[in-house]
Amino acid sequence: MKRFFLFLLLILLIVLFIFWIKSCFSSTNVDDETSTAYTPDEQAEFSPRKDEDIQRYNLGVEKQQSGSQSPCDTLAVKEYVLNHYPAGTYLVDFDKTTTYNVPKPAVVYYNDGGKQYIFGVVARSKPGERLIEPKNIVGYNQSFINLDSTELGTAFFYLTLFECQGSNLSVVWEAPIPDHGGLNTIRMNKWINLGTPYVSVNFHYARGIGHIDYNYFLINGITNPSHLLMTYKGINYQRTIANINGDQYPDYYEYIYYDYGKKVELADSVAFLWSTKDSLYYNTRNKNQTRPY
Repeated sequence: MKRFFLFLLLILLIVLFIFWIKSCFSSTNVDDETSTAYTPDEQAEFSPRKDEDIQRYNLGVEKQQSGSQSPCDTLAVKEYVLNHYPAGTYLVDFDKTTTYNVPKPAVVYYNDGGKQYIFGVVARSKPGERLIEPKNIVGYNQSFINLDSTELGTAFFYLTLFECQGSNLSVVWEAPIPDHGGLNTIRMNKWINLGTPYVSVNFHYARGIGHIDYNYFLINGITNPSHLLMTYKGINYQRTIANINGDQYPDYYEYIYYDYGKKVELADSVAFLWSTKDSLYYNTRNKNQTRPY
């Protein structure tokens, strides 16, 4: 009988020892995870800290893959945005031209009198909402986000002019782009009438089966704020750049269509002129009808 109780006591001691060992190891693992991992609610779209870590890691991978960097290249622009802008801000990419190609950063390099400038499209997250994801704001299908952009975060786009001096970048100016999703491309153009350079930011417009161009005219030189004129084209709507009154500001024609379902006919066109006094475009047939851009 005495041996039986001794045997039970030995088993009890062994069980207690095993539980003690497990508790020691489990507490060590919890401490390690606390110091290196993120809590469950720290998903990248809800955690600026984690989002920044991911961005810096991806940037580091891109630097390794690129080999050598040149001053003010696209990786330098990405790093500048990461270091100087609020959390949830990104230098976005062009839309992919094919399914499998690698998207390129939405930048245009421009040389003006020996000085190097970079136009880039930067997207910021709306404060107080979840952080945006660049993949959700670029491309044809993403133009539907304008119907309800809050569920995936609201993106505020800016055309940003960077100046490159040596290997240093700085921001010259930013201009809001009045859209929330569906970026396609940006390109440098020249106004055929006066030779004025302008940057055209092209967005898909899936609801209207067309596209919208936000045209930023560099009327007073590249370092001064630009002038915005919106144009667009679809199956039953169109707006085109025009030079109606001969001044330095672009005007436009708004085209009116009759859409019969199976057939679309051009009915008329109306001219809109820019008023420097009111900073508005006004309808030449009805001056009470105005447009901001």
